[in-house]
Amino acid sequence: MTQPTAAGPADTRTWWRCPDPRPAARVRLLCFPYGGGPATAYRAWHTLLPPEVELCTAQYPGHADRMTEPLADDLEQLAVVAARAALPLLDRPFAVYGHSMGALVAFEAALCWERLGHRPLRLTASGMPAPHLVRATGFHRGGDAALLAELRRLGGIPQPVLDDDSLRALLLRVARADYRLVETYRPRAGASLRAPVTVHRARDDPELTAAEATGWALITTGPTVHRAFSGDHFHPVSDPAPVVAELLSALGTVVSPASGR
Repeated sequence: MTQPTAAGPADTRTWWRCPDPRPAARVRLLCFPYGGGPATAYRAWHTLLPPEVELCTAQYPGHADRMTEPLADDLEQLAVVAARAALPLLDRPFAVYGHSMGALVAFEAALCWERLGHRPLRLTASGMPAPHLVRATGFHRGGDAALLAELRRLGGIPQPVLDDDSLRALLLRVARADYRLVETYRPRAGASLRAPVTVHRARDDPELTAAEATGWALITTGPTVHRAFSGDHFHPVSDPAPVVAELLSALGTVVSPASGR
């Protein structure tokens, strides 16, 4: 894979959405959504952040307002292109967050940034086993009924979407592609970060056990810490305040959580 080069403003606007631009912010928080999720999955977060932190969220191709674009078929390549598009945003210290599939994309993007000399303040991986421990499932190869049952098991999808034929078909198309990204992903042997890593796990989340969470310590030479939350797999969306508070606390002296809005 070729190394990414500098991206232009058009690429950045296509890939990254900043709902509340803060030119004077001292830190940027770059977030990667879960599988099937749009950039707006974190729309409530910016109201919980202090003025010193600007929120920017990736919009994957084929999702939301990029639905006319082809869906990605390789997770590492997706991460590299997203990382390339974010280069203009790395003009100040930045932290990285990813939930579920987004945790894997965030890891690969952070690897790319570190290769280019941009080390994140911290990578926070939420709701996903470490890259080398990703579960061997095959939902992307199964029928619609099995995939829909899996989505219902995880929850987080509004019932009107499930009840509408056209919306349900769109959901299944995007979800199948994103499951394929995760289920065919294989991290490169020996790939390791230098940035510190925080692992977020919800106590009622079936997608990440405490044992699986410990595996993230093997993908960085920096320190790794673990944080547990109440809730299920979609707790960052349904109850974002504790997650955002922990992210701010982890940034330490870079930004004070006491300065919240």
